[in-house]
Amino acid sequence: MSGTQSATRMDHWRIARWSIAAILLVLPAVAMQFTREVNWGPGDFIVFGAMLFMVCAAFDLATRRTGNRAYLAAAAIALVTAFVMTWANLAVGIIGSEDHPANLMFCFVLIIGVVSALVEGLKPLGMARTMSAVALAMAMVELAVIGLQLGTTRELVMIAVLTLPWPVCAWLFRKAAQDEIVAEAIAQSGDA
Repeated sequence: MSGTQSATRMDHWRIARWSIAAILLVLPAVAMQFTREVNWGPGDFIVFGAMLFMVCAAFDLATRRTGNRAYLAAAAIALVTAFVMTWANLAVGIIGSEDHPANLMFCFVLIIGVVSALVEGLKPLGMARTMSAVALAMAMVELAVIGLQLGTTRELVMIAVLTLPWPVCAWLFRKAAQDEIVAEAIAQSGDA
């Protein structure tokens, strides 16, 4: 595939991502016309819109950084998982209601991920370490919730489900790092 075809394909995916984000932002407004169960205020739309913007912008940065499919898959899974975890925590709370102080643990998990990713410079091997740290932090949250008897079985299952994507991301970032090493070795052998 030529560079122009690849760029056009990436542009199509970028337009699709941003279009889906816009549709997701409009859906609650449409739902509010048909049911009283959806009752969003301006603040809800602002927060949701800001979160959608951050996820799409972060993924755009990842696509500019590399075309490596393992890296992009890991970035997409991590961003979607962080988005779902944050939105669930803000909307209804993962443990109890959204006001339960134990929900702050999930904020700290995401802070660990963001700070570690920035320190690692978003490089694949560093991101693998970051995702491993996030997976470990999530496992520690699960153990804390169990040990302190804070959560119901449903909440423990939800935490477990939110923990599973992080080691998958770590594996994909590690694969991306290996791909970079192989590509660099091939480039160096071609220069020789």
